[in-house]
Amino acid sequence: MVAIGEAYGLRRPAFIKSPNDKNIPAMIYTDGSRLPGPDAVDPRTPVLVSDIVDFTAEYRLHLLDGAVYTGSQYAAHGRLHLGPPSTDALAFGADLIAGYGHTLPSAIVVDVGLLDGWWAVIEANAAWASGAYSADPDLVLDVVLRAASPTASVTARDRQFIRRSQLTAGLSDR
Repeated sequence: MVAIGEAYGLRRPAFIKSPNDKNIPAMIYTDGSRLPGPDAVDPRTPVLVSDIVDFTAEYRLHLLDGAVYTGSQYAAHGRLHLGPPSTDALAFGADLIAGYGHTLPSAIVVDVGLLDGWWAVIEANAAWASGAYSADPDLVLDVVLRAASPTASVTARDRQFIRRSQLTAGLSDR
């Protein structure tokens, strides 16, 4: 992760996205000069920068309570390709949860893909900000509702993932 001000200096193609919001389009930029400029984005804004890779297939998995609740394929070789999740993608998701589920909120979306014959995590996303693609919309909604539930209903396990709002931070400091 780097500040977008630093990413302006890139002189090679890279995949760049904001880790926090959708204000900076997630896409391949031919170089840093193609990013939204300092007139549009604070130069201190963090962005994720990665080399360009070609995933054979990409899948979105909606996770809930330590299980792959639903999912779908959304791309093949970087192009939109909707369909059901493969059994291998589901198995990778289950293995991921078994090994690292304790580090994730109980309701989250994880994108995974096949790269050079190996499974990899592409990214994790907030459930309420992730498209359903061709996953079962009722099951997707279950994950979204849990992820966006009122603070009072958040489990002790998930409290570590709550960010204090600026308002709450200001009130508690008085």
